[in-house]
This record gives sequence, C-alpha cells and structure tokens, in this order.
Amino acid sequence: METEGKNRNGKLSWGTRVAYAGGDVACNVIFGMVGTLLTLFYTDYVGINPAAVGMVMLISRLFDGVSDMVMGVIVEKTHSRWGKSRPWILWMSVPYALSAVLLFTVPHTTAMVQSIYIFVTYNFCTTLCYTGLNLPYGSLSAMMTRESAERDMLSVVRMGLSPLGRIMAVTFTLPLVKLFGDTQSAWVKTMSIWAAIALALLIVCFVKCEETVKIDVKPEKREVPMKKAFQALVTNQYFWAVMVLWMLQSVSFGISGTILPYYCKYIFHNDTWMYSMLYLTETITLVVCIFLCAPLIRKYGKRNTALAGAVIAGISQLCFFLFPYSFTGMVASCVGRAIGLAPLNAAVFGMIGDVVEFGQWKTHVRQESFIFAGGSIGTKVGAGVASAAMTGLLSAAGYISSAAGAVEQPERALEMIIQIYKFGPLIVAVIAIVTLYLYRLDGKYDAIMEELREREARGEL
Repeated sequence: METEGKNRNGKLSWGTRVAYAGGDVACNVIFGMVGTLLTLFYTDYVGINPAAVGMVMLISRLFDGVSDMVMGVIVEKTHSRWGKSRPWILWMSVPYALSAVLLFTVPHTTAMVQSIYIFVTYNFCTTLCYTGLNLPYGSLSAMMTRESAERDMLSVVRMGLSPLGRIMAVTFTLPLVKLFGDTQSAWVKTMSIWAAIALALLIVCFVKCEETVKIDVKPEKREVPMKKAFQALVTNQYFWAVMVLWMLQSVSFGISGTILPYYCKYIFHNDTWMYSMLYLTETITLVVCIFLCAPLIRKYGKRNTALAGAVIAGISQLCFFLFPYSFTGMVASCVGRAIGLAPLNAAVFGMIGDVVEFGQWKTHVRQESFIFAGGSIGTKVGAGVASAAMTGLLSAAGYISSAAGAVEQPERALEMIIQIYKFGPLIVAVIAIVTLYLYRLDGKYDAIMEELREREARGEL
C-alpha cells in the first residue's frame, strides 16, 4: 500500500509548493535565455550565420531527446537516502549554472571553430546538465503526492511562478548588457548573475521538497524489463497527448521569444526597452491568469479549461493579422496570447501526473520518470525543430548579421520576420485545440484511482 511520509493525506504546504516552483524559476532563469535571446546573441554579437545556429540547435535537440530517455532510466534505478528524483537537483545544480555561462564565452576565431564550440557548450548545457536536472525535477512532482487536486495546485503554483525566471532573465538582460558595455563580455557578466540566482533557488528546492509517495508491492513487481517499460509507455494514449501539449507550450515560448527581439529591432526599430516591455507585459499577464485558472480547473476540469484557453489564443492571434505594424496591436496580441495559453500552462503538469496513474492502471507498470522523460523529448525536439525552421527561414530570406555594425535588412527578411510571428502562434493554437478536444482522461480519473487503491491493498500494481 502507499504512504505519504509526513503528508499522510497527500496535502502539500504552501512553503513546499513555492519551493518546488522555485526550481522551475531557476530553470527558466537560464533556459529562458537559451530559448529566447541566445539566437540573437549568436547572430548579432558573435556573427554566426543564423542557418548554422539553427542547424546546431536542431541536431542538439535530437541528442537531447536520446539523453532524456537515458536519464529516465537512470532516475528509475536511482536509490539514495533522498529518493530517486530529488538528489539529482542537488547533484546537477552547480554544473548547470556553470554550463549556462559557458554558452556565452564563444571564442573569436574561425567560423568552423565557433560552430564546434557552440555545439559542444550548447549540448553540455541542454543535453547533459539541463536534462540531468529538469527531468528529475519534473518527475519529483508525481512523487510528492498522489492527490490529483494537489498536483493541480502544484502545477498552478509552478507555472504561475516559473515565468518569473524568464521575466528576470529576458526582460532585464538587454538593459544590463547595454549597461555593461553592449559587448560579448557584457553578456557573460549578465549570465553569471542569472546563474548565481538559479543555483540558490535550486538548493532551496532540494531542501524543502521531499519524495513522500511510497507504493509497497510484491518484490517480483518492482523491477520492470526495459522492453516492457517502453511498451507500456508507447501504448499509453494519453502520454502522447500530454507530450504534444507540453511540446506546444515550449514551442509557443520559443516562437515568441526568438522572433520578438528581431521584430522589435527591425520592424519597430527599438531593441532596448520595447522588447523588454512586451515580454514583461505578456509574462505578467500569463502569471496572473495562471493563478486565476485554479478555481476554473477545480470547477470545469483541466481539459475543458485548457481547451477554452486555446480557442482564445487562436482568435487573439488572428486579430493580430489586422495590425502587424501597430505597436498597440502587438501589445494586444501579447496579452491575448498570454490569456489564452495560461490554462494550458496551469494544467499541463497536473495532466502529466494523471497520465502516470493512468499508465499504472492500464499496464500495471508505474513509471513517473519514464513518462516525464518521454514528454520532455517531445518538448525539446519540437522546440529544436521550431528554432531550426525559424532561423532557416530567416537565412533563406537573406537575413544579414549585424555583429559588425548596423545593417539594413532586405525587404524579404523583414517580411519573413512578420510572417513567422503571425503564423507560428496560430499553428500552435490550432494543434492545441485538436489535441485537447480528443483528450478524455479527466472524466475517468476518479474511477481509475479507486481501482488502483484496491490493487495496491493487495500488493499489486
């Protein structure tokens, strides 16, 4: 049978919720930079061709996908005094902070050496350190409580606070870079500040968040062969649904975060305060709306709330088509997109926790880390494909790096920036609507948990 450690009713304190969310704030302080301003740094401060940047990121994401499955297996086989997932937050926090700074120490040498350097450091940061940290962090939530409502609140608090990391890093990075001299060394100094903040938050997360879910089963039920574990994963239909939804969440941030700085710089001719203002407006709106989603999720369920939000996001993006050159229209677009995507952000990690229980019910195999690993593959590969597509389209349109000084972009490149920003978020909204429409787990969850409790009372999964 199961026990919940100190929290025998599965309830989590607000201190625990906030500390857990702090782990994602730490990840977003650094990974927010990777997913948004890093491309701009590579092209406009180091002078690397955008197509080369996109190819490095795409290939790296494919490696990253493999590393997720490897890490999922490692976590499942980890046995320490802190549990399976929790110790990795401690072990990987320092390497992750150091790897983030190395991303910005690109040497000024030949294009080939620079490409090799960014490939190695990008993979060290994302494939090795981020995977080794973020995957156990994500699976930890399913090991802290089995109460779906508690996981929903954990997801809401996590996703409500996690954008604060991106707010800190993305909103204040460009002003700090300008303050420190607007050079490559200015980026290194700025990234060092974010890395130190991330390290402190990760340590707090490790200290405050404990693995309390323990399921006692017969010894022969504990070890699962890899083939059986993989089969259980791929036959879990709701795993595929949450993988797509998690991927869309990541792709959405990647599209707006990557293209918005170019939009501000070349369409609105303001790369200092305008981008920071737009990003801050969208992120604060997202944070507020995520917290407002908590009562909606309790009343209408995760799927229905997220579906309604996806429809709002799609309509909002269509409205932007009417005013692509208006700053007011851009602000409205950012706010509307944030309102629409807030429910998905609030619900997605609670949905992943429910999928863990569904997988155990369907296949008699419980695999928190493996499910989070598979979902993480989708989000990383999806973001990599999106990044490669955007940089490839910019390069094909004749985009010119401004590393050597001010340049005038060709009309085709300017038009491409506009089209990517118009159609990218719309495609994300449409796919989210279709996926959520087909999602049906919410209505089955209570019956599934009742049967699982009966099984576990008999010592079975």
